[in-house]
Amino acid sequence: MSPRQPPPARRWWSQRFIDVLEGYGLGGRMERGRRYARSGQVLSLEVGPGRLYARVQGSRRTPYKVTLETQLPEAAEWRAIEAVFRQRLGWAAKLLAGEVPEDLEAGFRQAGVDLFPARWSDLEAECSCPDWEVPCKHIAASLYVFAQRLDDDPWQLLAWRGRQRDDLMRRLRPPAKAAATAGPEEELPPWWPRGLVARPGQRLVIPDALPPDPPARVLERLGPIPVPEAMAQRLVALYGAITTPPAEPDTEAEG
Repeated sequence: MSPRQPPPARRWWSQRFIDVLEGYGLGGRMERGRRYARSGQVLSLEVGPGRLYARVQGSRRTPYKVTLETQLPEAAEWRAIEAVFRQRLGWAAKLLAGEVPEDLEAGFRQAGVDLFPARWSDLEAECSCPDWEVPCKHIAASLYVFAQRLDDDPWQLLAWRGRQRDDLMRRLRPPAKAAATAGPEEELPPWWPRGLVARPGQRLVIPDALPPDPPARVLERLGPIPVPEAMAQRLVALYGAITTPPAEPDTEAEG
């Protein structure tokens, strides 16, 4: 028998996935699967777009083959998800650091997509074992091991939903074709003031500076701050003080 594995769901997002699984109301079948996962019965697990493939050692010599499938978000739904990613500056950075943003599930819901399968009927599961129940303990064990995998690599959850890390990061960048065919102003970053590009025969006109965003707006774009509300307000005030330039000395008064 394989060595015992650490219990799944050491991180909050993995535990959230397990909460969803156990919320399907499948009772003892999921508990038997949890024991199988902890005893190392799942020999291998592969993650693909909308699919999980596993080999699980049962009572027979030959391991059982498990397949789990879920419907992928459509192209338009993924475009909506990517638009939400662009609004949350801290999401990609957190995921690249091995963390899951606390509002990622809410962001998917904002785009009209479930991050986790909401119902057992959203999954199609098969196992080569003789057990007629679905899910059998081998299927359940595979799901628990997948939750354990998410502890160390949360990108596997997005890969299961249809986006590999490099593919998603590439899609969040401006299209290369658009950059190549853009005019002088369109080549500039979005924060560059319009009208600062002089064309032949034109005089460069510098517009009045726009008022800066309030400190709260900057912090909002970084995502929720995991601190009490009162402390968050103090951080906003502190950020405002740090980013406010000092007043110019009144030279006329000195003279």
